[in-house]
Amino acid sequence: MELLTSRKRDKKQTLSQNYKRLGLTARMNHISGGTEKTAATLKAATTAGMRKDRFVVSNSNATIEEIAVERDPKTGAVLRVVDSEPSRCSNPLNDPLNDLEESDVKEWEGFDNIPTSRTGAETDVTDQLEDLASRGVRKAPRKQSEREQEWVQGLVEKYGDDYAKMFRDTKLNPMQQSEGDIKRRVLKWKKTKGFE
Repeated sequence: MELLTSRKRDKKQTLSQNYKRLGLTARMNHISGGTEKTAATLKAATTAGMRKDRFVVSNSNATIEEIAVERDPKTGAVLRVVDSEPSRCSNPLNDPLNDLEESDVKEWEGFDNIPTSRTGAETDVTDQLEDLASRGVRKAPRKQSEREQEWVQGLVEKYGDDYAKMFRDTKLNPMQQSEGDIKRRVLKWKKTKGFE
């Protein structure tokens, strides 16, 4: 659908400018009736937006100060800051939480500095418990179930010690246990039955 004919269209203007001149809009996916954005309007909009944004940090109130530092003569790395006014460096950002008295906060000293008054009986029990805890947890060895023993026995009766054939048998080994897994189970079964 051609709305602009060649006699009404100005070839020196863009499509949006021609439509605007006629009171039409070129695209309906934006709010209609707006103005075309130019570099000047974009710059004005960004500076106005920055003034309204309360989270923009400006450095207009910042003061520039000099602080003496001690540097390593070989590498030039800063070793320490030499400052005559320690109060200024203790809270450079004027954080109100830093103004709290440091005497109110105790430093963590750990459990080693807690005084204990244990009697001999408590000491023995505590030592035994600590010794038991340091050994770790012993796991009971897994035992083969009766069904697993029957399955392994059937494989051994049919194939002997040929684990490759046991692996390939899809009827007796429907879960497709690997050769190594079958061998481990067979050796465990033989040990419980007393064959080895």
